[in-house]
Amino acid sequence: MSSERDQLHAVNDLFYKTLETLDLAAMEDLWLHEGFVRCVHPGWDVMVGWDAVRRSFQQIFESTRWIRITPTAIDVAAFGPVGIVACSENITDTSQGDVGLGVAQATNIFQNVGGVWRMIVHHASPAPVRVTQPFSGSVQ
Repeated sequence: MSSERDQLHAVNDLFYKTLETLDLAAMEDLWLHEGFVRCVHPGWDVMVGWDAVRRSFQQIFESTRWIRITPTAIDVAAFGPVGIVACSENITDTSQGDVGLGVAQATNIFQNVGGVWRMIVHHASPAPVRVTQPFSGSVQ
């Protein structure tokens, strides 16, 4: 049996894989469907309640053609039925033919309900990006 921290790490990875596949049904399975859940996407205002959170993901999935999110600097903690995963989100996406790169700092909070970790909070805020060398015109 894996530890709570391993389970939280796995469900957090599943959250980002679900974002990348733009799969609303899979996202629905990850979240607790309650009025108190909250979500803040980078640059967005807070959504409160499952219905508002679901609509936000539906809007993102409908307007996104391709996205990759690689979580790094992952820190996992469990406190009984509550688990917290903090990480950096390294985001690559396409919009109108352009490739965009961004970084966000995220806190994901899960509640263990009946032995299953369900997301109750996702809060991601844009992080400042420090460029260490001039852009050469090519992406490697």
